Amino acid sequence: MNFLFADGADALQVVRGVNLGEPHHVIRKRAADQPLRILLYYDISVYRLDEEKFELINNTVLPEAVRFWENALMVRRAGATIRLNRKCENNQLFYRRDEVYCKNACSERTMCGEVEVPDEHLEACRTCNDTGQDCGAQPGSPRGPGIDGADFIFYVSAMQTERCNKGQTVAYAAHCQQEAALDRPIAGHANLCPDNIVTKRQELETLLSTVKHEILHALGFSVSLYAFYRDQDGNPLTPRVENGKPLLNEKLQARQWSDRVIRSVHRPDWKVRGGSVPRDVLMMVTPRVTEEARRHFNCPDLEGAELEDQGDEGTSLTHWEKRVFENEAMTGTHTQNPVYSRMTLALMEDTGWYRANYSMAQPLRWGRNLGCDFAMKSCKEWMDKRHASGESIAPFCSKVKRDPLETECTADRSSVALCNLLEHTEQLPKMFQNFDEIAHVPSGLEGFYGGSVSLADYCPYIQEFTWRSKNVVVRGSHCRYFENNPHKDKNFALEKYGDESKCILHTNKMWEERSCTQLRQWQHWGSGCYEYHCADGRLHIHVENYTFTCYAENQKLTIQLLSNGWLHNGVLICPPCSKLCEGMFEIPGEKCLPDSTVPPHVKYHKDELVCGQSITKPLGWMLILSFFISALVLR
Repeated sequence: MNFLFADGADALQVVRGVNLGEPHHVIRKRAADQPLRILLYYDISVYRLDEEKFELINNTVLPEAVRFWENALMVRRAGATIRLNRKCENNQLFYRRDEVYCKNACSERTMCGEVEVPDEHLEACRTCNDTGQDCGAQPGSPRGPGIDGADFIFYVSAMQTERCNKGQTVAYAAHCQQEAALDRPIAGHANLCPDNIVTKRQELETLLSTVKHEILHALGFSVSLYAFYRDQDGNPLTPRVENGKPLLNEKLQARQWSDRVIRSVHRPDWKVRGGSVPRDVLMMVTPRVTEEARRHFNCPDLEGAELEDQGDEGTSLTHWEKRVFENEAMTGTHTQNPVYSRMTLALMEDTGWYRANYSMAQPLRWGRNLGCDFAMKSCKEWMDKRHASGESIAPFCSKVKRDPLETECTADRSSVALCNLLEHTEQLPKMFQNFDEIAHVPSGLEGFYGGSVSLADYCPYIQEFTWRSKNVVVRGSHCRYFENNPHKDKNFALEKYGDESKCILHTNKMWEERSCTQLRQWQHWGSGCYEYHCADGRLHIHVENYTFTCYAENQKLTIQLLSNGWLHNGVLICPPCSKLCEGMFEIPGEKCLPDSTVPPHVKYHKDELVCGQSITKPLGWMLILSFFISALVLR
């Protein structure tokens, strides 16, 4: 299942100019060397969640998400108590001596997203008259005690809003107030969608990543904040007009950034089905992001990191491009195995508000070292060139999902997977037609075929999925989760899902199981999840209670084992030892041994089926094809 993400900031709702109680030049000169401190404040709606969901959010998800960013980012710490500004009626205000004054009156309530900010967190109501004179605090509006010991206040609600029903949204977030010295966001909100919060263990990782994603929108990765980014000396990257703010882009309802932040880059020859079209892409071109992008893709000519140009308001421009950064967690939809990479931490440094702890970055394998052809050209051109040279087109693919299903493994072998290439009900836009021909697809219909993820420009790639029967989820395909184990009566390939399991490829022969009266074949084949361990320089794969040692990449392990009253037959293909065992040996510093032939003394266990009489003719068997799963849904 894919979850769409959106940045919820609205330029007209953001309150700016919060004074932190110190001269601006003092704050600007201070080094960003103190760990970020985030204070959580719950709206009453959070406490109204059912007990299981509240425990999950309160004890696990929010604390872990906050802890991640507190460890990953450092800020310039202001010593003063934070008091947020009150919202002004009709958003009309004046700036006087680094203070904000409302024109005539403050609003009755100051909101941060769906949460009303308590009076204890607010500055006194300060107003001026129509002409900007007679400015001061309103009688009867005392300043609250404020917030101590925090650099960012995060207001959290749990309401099933209209927005929750779009794209199965789990949460959305944005900033709501910025400080005056450097424009850093100091308050934000997140709304959790109660009906879309899933408490299953295998969904916890997705939920946690989603909340971390939304917090980052509030901290800086936002279309409403790009125009406020600063260089390492604290100087604005975007010019300011007389009111001290960047110009407003009426269409986006956001302040317009300069080309020192985001630049439009023209690609005149973007290859598509039947030819090419011109394409303009938007690139984040701040210094550290550009350096990281060039290093990651091994492309010295890359202008920066491409931003998403599809999706609804709040998705485009506010995420990394899915085609280029597939499982980076700050792309616009969650599909599989999200990671927060050096690219995202570099962006947070380029805001001018933070310094990043790069030891918290998670490895992004997608696109790594694949060069300029991958990062700067269409996936069609990439696939065509690789096909022509006899090379793998990974991470893309070209196998249409059809019966019998031919499953594969994700690149990190964390999941059984499928190529997400499928037929769409309507012909795709020319820009996203990526095939001149496709195996098993009639000529002329190629324009209807593309990957299932639209934000990835419909480029097809290997993706984990869920097994469904009669439109009900039976299990997932991620190897780590015990819950994904097939029922013992349907476990033809003797798989075992769990914390110590990885995806292993089969040969192109269906697994079968035999009894003395029946032969059954597993209709879908290609890969499965198995436990393994690394020892003595070798990869060892566990099937049932037996261990099969891999001595070489692509070595075929013949499996013939009795289980649950049936003799199971199949073949596993050994992956490279380094793929699964690097850093996994019990002895520090131990490495994989070179490939070799299987030593003569090694005998792999094989069971025999013993029956009352020998069955010698194939017609003596009853052939039963299993139709255990009726549908698949790509995540």
